[in-house]
Amino acid sequence: MSRSLKGTLAVVAGGAVVATAAVALAQTDTSTATPTASTSGDLKTDIDNILTDSRLNGASIGVIVRNAKTGAVLYDRGSGTQEIPGSNNKIETSTAAFGLLGAGYRFRTTVSTRGGNLYLKGTGDPTTRGADYDKLAAAVRAKGIKKIKGNLVADDTWFDQQFTPPGWDPSDLSYSYAAGISALNVSPDDVFDAGSIGVTITPGAEGKPVKVTLNPPTSVVKIVDRATTGKAGTGSTVSVDRTGGTNTIVVTGSYPANGGKEDHLSTVPNPTQYAADVFRRALKAHGVTVVGATKRAATPKGAKTVTTRRSMPLSQLATPFLKLSNNQIAEILTKAIGRQAYNKGTRAAGIAGISRYLKTLGVDTTQVKQTDGSGLSRTNKTTPRQASVILKAVQTKPWFSAWYNALPIAGQPDKLVGGTLAARMKGTPAAGNVHAKSGTLTGVTALSGYVKDDTGQPLIFSIMFNGYQGGAPKDIEDKIAVRLAAGTSAAAQNTVRKTTAGNGGNLECSWTKGKAKSC
Repeated sequence: MSRSLKGTLAVVAGGAVVATAAVALAQTDTSTATPTASTSGDLKTDIDNILTDSRLNGASIGVIVRNAKTGAVLYDRGSGTQEIPGSNNKIETSTAAFGLLGAGYRFRTTVSTRGGNLYLKGTGDPTTRGADYDKLAAAVRAKGIKKIKGNLVADDTWFDQQFTPPGWDPSDLSYSYAAGISALNVSPDDVFDAGSIGVTITPGAEGKPVKVTLNPPTSVVKIVDRATTGKAGTGSTVSVDRTGGTNTIVVTGSYPANGGKEDHLSTVPNPTQYAADVFRRALKAHGVTVVGATKRAATPKGAKTVTTRRSMPLSQLATPFLKLSNNQIAEILTKAIGRQAYNKGTRAAGIAGISRYLKTLGVDTTQVKQTDGSGLSRTNKTTPRQASVILKAVQTKPWFSAWYNALPIAGQPDKLVGGTLAARMKGTPAAGNVHAKSGTLTGVTALSGYVKDDTGQPLIFSIMFNGYQGGAPKDIEDKIAVRLAAGTSAAAQNTVRKTTAGNGGNLECSWTKGKAKSC
């Protein structure tokens, strides 16, 4: 996703993610009619009927349903065909992270001194906010350090400097869902949109420029304010865009004089530079003077630790990661896996480590091509069958409960419970029942996870559609999931007929210039 679920709702407006409770440019389906197709009681017949939807004409369709306990295949259509998985890619990344790093894994950020320099060393923590850098600076001052005669050195060498995967669309890179990550990051919010900065718009006097503030404050980006304050009662047309390849954020449009505040997100090109600047400002605010420049280098051996920050454990971080489909956390974990598996903080090492782990789960890795950790790249490939292998195998792992509960849960409105499925399958046997990872790119949709039928029998399912007609047919995925939840009960199957086809307030995907760009 940028993802489009932020605090309230978050939508892309003129190239920026906007938090607003009143407006949602959420992905919607092309059909909003109530399904009238009857259920026969035969699973194969019913799913086959669901898949006759004309929007799937010419599409690549992959669906598999398995008994979660025995692994027996209950339905299969095209499950061996390689598909672009979108954010179903995060199933591979997240399970490998739990398996290799461990549920208790924490990122560390360390401040140390040597040779007159102050070193800020990161290991990729996506949860570090401006307030956390302030606490680190306060700890430095508390140790009696008032002046650094040398330089402030940002040590991001735990990872390489390929901030974004080479397969990502360059036109996406100003949007929060495609922010770059490093071993040193800043997150502007409590759902950890690492690599982005908050841009808040408030009105000025009518006819005058709007007021623009940054969260956290930093000088590594330049604001060009071309937006004006419109008449009270008018709508907002504000757009926040970072010019490609630059540090310049341009604000345009109009904002009503009686408006409150409007929050946007924009990416910062160099996450290491961003983190170092936020920390340096915090040092100054606490009375610590750095005489020298800000540089990038490795922390030397023998450096004396001043203070250390540890992140929440992976078992907790998995909730915002999977519920909200956070691409940056996925990319950070991929490089952390590379460090763990091969002592290389590179994406390539991480993907190799993930592949090696997937083999231990019984996955046929010749059928899986992973080129990033998040699924934003269109060069990722997998099959529903291999996704189901993962879902079956991880049920025996000691960390399964934490991972399972971190998956989005259908029809649960709390953003950190329902996540990308918060507004889907409400009022059906699937609500509060389906735990699944969604996935969306333009022309790509997927849903893979778990559901219990009316007898309590746990099922595994994986659905992937590529190349369909029109908008993402999330309602088709939902009908299949609801049919599985309904089982054989006549009353429950009647609910299937009443399932709303339209996504309504589906908060899963951001749209940019008419194209779903993430999830």
